[in-house]
Amino acid sequence: MIYNKARQFLIEHYKYPQGIKKYNYIPNFAARGLHYDIQKGLLMKIDAFHYIQMGTVYRGLKPVPDEEVMRLYGGSNHVPLHQVSGFYGKGPKMKQFMDIFSIPEMTLLAAANDYFISSDIEYDPVHLYKDVSSVIVIPVSGMKYMVGKDWRDFFDVVIVQADKPHFFNDCMKPFRRLDSNGDLQWDKIMNLDKGQIYKQGNLVDFLKLTGWRGSKVFYFGDHLYSDLADLMLRHGWRTGAIVPELEVETKVVNTEQYARSLTWLQALTGLLERMQMYRDPESKKVLQDWLKEREELRAITKNLFNPQFGSIFRTCHNPTYFSRRLCRFSDLYMASISCLLNYDLSYTFYPRRTPLQHEAPLWMDQLCTGCMKTPFLEDMAHIR
Repeated sequence: MIYNKARQFLIEHYKYPQGIKKYNYIPNFAARGLHYDIQKGLLMKIDAFHYIQMGTVYRGLKPVPDEEVMRLYGGSNHVPLHQVSGFYGKGPKMKQFMDIFSIPEMTLLAAANDYFISSDIEYDPVHLYKDVSSVIVIPVSGMKYMVGKDWRDFFDVVIVQADKPHFFNDCMKPFRRLDSNGDLQWDKIMNLDKGQIYKQGNLVDFLKLTGWRGSKVFYFGDHLYSDLADLMLRHGWRTGAIVPELEVETKVVNTEQYARSLTWLQALTGLLERMQMYRDPESKKVLQDWLKEREELRAITKNLFNPQFGSIFRTCHNPTYFSRRLCRFSDLYMASISCLLNYDLSYTFYPRRTPLQHEAPLWMDQLCTGCMKTPFLEDMAHIR
């Protein structure tokens, strides 16, 4: 619905060509966490170290050859820090799409780019980006339809139109109370009462009125920047990220095809590391075959998640830029808040120890992190 309304608005109000109508929404084209080069009109996946994952750069709906990507970025697939994005995911040249509602926006950008290119129409990618960004409208469903007419009983405090992330940094906007008809009241807010609905406000007043402080607060959100970043870094709150894509990704990770492909991929990498010192022609031929097979396995594991961009958490061996920010701004992440129903209220989540690059993975490390449960691991033990 978001995509269709935005596409129609472009055509009716911004006078975009009628031909864009033929581009229907593609549900599985884009993925959260991608970067968009505003000036070049390119959608891509970038890893935690600012490297573009080759094979994931799209102009419109078509992939851009690796050679062209290298040429466009000065002979390297590395994007400098100041270009990637600012603290809230937008830099001077790139925008990172972080919430679930940005997927229709990315798809519409790709569709519009594709139409102009395939129709040989000259256009400015910057204007296109600004136009599409301005027409994306997110519909908000009433809580009573999702939870029930007594939905306010489930919350101690209800705040609407908080204007995040400014809510966390701007101490000027006061809280306003809404009556049962949704009309603003003019009385000064001295307490945040259960059952009432408040509008706007700011974190400073919120802390004074509730007395909630620091690590005693566990805050959940689905947008890493506007929901979680400031609360963790500036105010010391515990944070939980809601990542609905986890449901699909964990299903893929637990398939036999993925487990076998990943296990053999790791084994091949180990073989390449150990055998690369052999320089005779026969050994070089074997190494080249292994490298080719390794690239094929990388493509297979990537396509299991999303044929265009792969997993939102990984770019082959490295975490994605999204994954790095996720781990930086959240103590826990899960597919849905309902996942916590599997745990008692007194349950403590302990951080897992993962080996650093210079540390050998000990047996207990593997046991606690689940590595010893990896299928076919015993078959690869001789690789070590």
